[in-house]
Amino acid sequence: MNIPSIRPSRRARIEIIPLIDIMFFLLATFVMVSLSMVKNRGITVVLPAASTGAAQEHKDHVTVSIAETGQLYLDKRELTPEQLTAELRALHDANTELRVFIHGDENARLGLAITLLDEVRRLGITHVAFETRPKP
Repeated sequence: MNIPSIRPSRRARIEIIPLIDIMFFLLATFVMVSLSMVKNRGITVVLPAASTGAAQEHKDHVTVSIAETGQLYLDKRELTPEQLTAELRALHDANTELRVFIHGDENARLGLAITLLDEVRRLGITHVAFETRPKP
Protein backbone atom coordinates (compact mmCIF):
# COMPACT_ATOMS: atom_id res chain seq x y z
CA MET A 1 0.00 0.00 0.00
CA ASN A 2 1.32 3.39 -1.03
CA ILE A 3 0.60 6.23 1.40
CA PRO A 4 0.66 9.66 -0.25
CA SER A 5 2.78 12.35 1.41
CA ILE A 6 1.24 15.58 2.67
CA ARG A 7 4.12 17.58 1.19
CA PRO A 8 4.31 17.79 -2.55
CA SER A 9 7.60 16.50 -3.94
CA ARG A 10 9.94 19.35 -4.98
CA ARG A 11 12.92 19.12 -7.18
CA ALA A 12 16.18 20.65 -6.05
CA ARG A 13 17.16 23.86 -7.86
CA ILE A 14 20.31 25.86 -8.08
CA GLU A 15 19.95 29.51 -7.13
CA ILE A 16 21.95 31.60 -9.61
CA ILE A 17 21.50 35.09 -8.13
CA PRO A 18 23.83 34.48 -5.15
CA LEU A 19 26.42 33.04 -7.55
CA ILE A 20 26.19 36.15 -9.73
CA ASP A 21 26.69 38.35 -6.66
CA ILE A 22 29.80 36.40 -5.69
CA MET A 23 31.21 36.61 -9.22
CA PHE A 24 30.71 40.41 -9.34
CA PHE A 25 32.38 40.76 -5.95
CA LEU A 26 35.38 38.70 -7.12
CA LEU A 27 35.60 40.69 -10.34
CA ALA A 28 35.57 44.01 -8.47
CA THR A 29 38.21 42.71 -6.04
CA PHE A 30 40.54 41.61 -8.83
CA VAL A 31 40.14 44.93 -10.65
CA MET A 32 40.97 46.92 -7.50
CA VAL A 33 43.98 44.74 -6.69
CA SER A 34 45.34 44.92 -10.23
CA LEU A 35 44.99 48.72 -10.29
CA SER A 36 46.91 49.02 -7.04
CA MET A 37 49.79 46.98 -8.46
CA VAL A 38 51.16 49.73 -10.70
CA LYS A 39 54.86 49.15 -11.18
CA ASN A 40 57.15 51.77 -9.75
CA ARG A 41 60.42 51.50 -11.60
CA GLY A 42 62.32 54.08 -9.56
CA ILE A 43 63.76 53.87 -6.09
CA THR A 44 61.80 55.33 -3.19
CA VAL A 45 62.47 59.05 -2.92
CA VAL A 46 60.59 62.08 -1.64
CA LEU A 47 59.35 63.69 -4.84
CA PRO A 48 59.13 67.48 -4.99
CA ALA A 49 55.62 68.95 -4.94
CA ALA A 50 54.22 70.84 -7.91
CA SER A 51 50.77 72.29 -8.45
CA THR A 52 51.01 72.36 -12.26
CA GLY A 53 52.16 68.79 -12.80
CA ALA A 54 50.28 66.73 -15.39
CA ALA A 55 50.06 62.98 -15.82
CA GLN A 56 52.27 61.56 -18.56
CA GLU A 57 51.91 58.38 -20.55
CA HIS A 58 54.21 55.68 -19.13
CA LYS A 59 54.61 53.66 -22.32
CA ASP A 60 58.09 52.56 -23.45
CA HIS A 61 59.81 54.38 -20.63
CA VAL A 62 62.72 54.15 -18.24
CA THR A 63 63.08 55.87 -14.90
CA VAL A 64 66.27 57.59 -13.86
CA SER A 65 66.31 58.21 -10.11
CA ILE A 66 68.48 60.68 -8.25
CA ALA A 67 68.86 59.89 -4.55
CA GLU A 68 69.32 62.57 -1.92
CA THR A 69 72.99 61.62 -1.64
CA GLY A 70 73.56 61.95 -5.40
CA GLN A 71 73.57 58.32 -6.52
CA LEU A 72 72.05 57.68 -9.95
CA TYR A 73 69.74 54.73 -10.61
CA LEU A 74 68.31 53.39 -13.85
CA ASP A 75 65.19 51.38 -13.02
CA LYS A 76 66.46 50.61 -9.48
CA ARG A 77 70.00 49.69 -10.59
CA GLU A 78 72.72 51.95 -9.23
CA LEU A 79 75.02 53.19 -12.01
CA THR A 80 77.85 55.63 -12.44
CA PRO A 81 77.20 58.59 -14.77
CA GLU A 82 79.27 56.93 -17.51
CA GLN A 83 77.36 53.64 -17.20
CA LEU A 84 74.06 55.53 -17.21
CA THR A 85 75.00 57.34 -20.43
CA ALA A 86 75.97 54.05 -22.10
CA GLU A 87 72.73 52.34 -20.97
CA LEU A 88 70.56 55.24 -22.16
CA ARG A 89 72.38 55.32 -25.52
CA ALA A 90 71.75 51.58 -26.00
CA LEU A 91 68.09 51.91 -25.01
CA HIS A 92 67.61 54.89 -27.33
CA ASP A 93 69.25 53.01 -30.22
CA ALA A 94 66.81 50.14 -29.65
CA ASN A 95 63.76 52.43 -29.34
CA THR A 96 63.79 55.96 -30.75
CA GLU A 97 60.49 56.78 -29.00
CA LEU A 98 61.99 56.13 -25.57
CA ARG A 99 60.59 58.22 -22.72
CA VAL A 100 62.76 59.14 -19.74
CA PHE A 101 61.25 60.05 -16.39
CA ILE A 102 63.58 61.76 -13.93
CA HIS A 103 62.55 60.66 -10.46
CA GLY A 104 64.56 62.83 -8.11
CA ASP A 105 64.51 63.42 -4.39
CA GLU A 106 63.44 66.94 -3.43
CA ASN A 107 66.69 67.38 -1.46
CA ALA A 108 68.95 66.21 -4.32
CA ARG A 109 71.29 68.74 -5.90
CA LEU A 110 69.68 70.71 -8.72
CA GLY A 111 72.96 70.79 -10.60
CA LEU A 112 72.99 67.01 -10.83
CA ALA A 113 69.44 66.98 -12.21
CA ILE A 114 70.32 69.62 -14.83
CA THR A 115 73.46 67.71 -15.82
CA LEU A 116 71.36 64.56 -16.20
CA LEU A 117 68.73 66.40 -18.26
CA ASP A 118 71.47 67.85 -20.49
CA GLU A 119 73.02 64.41 -21.01
CA VAL A 120 69.66 62.84 -21.88
CA ARG A 121 68.95 65.57 -24.44
CA ARG A 122 72.48 65.27 -25.85
CA LEU A 123 71.74 61.60 -26.60
CA GLY A 124 68.78 62.69 -28.72
CA ILE A 125 66.04 61.66 -26.29
CA THR A 126 63.35 64.35 -26.52
CA HIS A 127 60.63 62.82 -24.36
CA VAL A 128 61.88 63.76 -20.89
CA ALA A 129 59.78 64.59 -17.82
CA PHE A 130 60.40 65.22 -14.13
CA GLU A 131 58.16 63.24 -11.79
CA THR A 132 56.48 65.25 -9.07
CA ARG A 133 53.76 64.75 -6.48
CA PRO A 134 50.69 67.01 -6.26
CA LYS A 135 50.77 69.87 -3.80
CA PRO A 136 48.45 69.36 -0.84
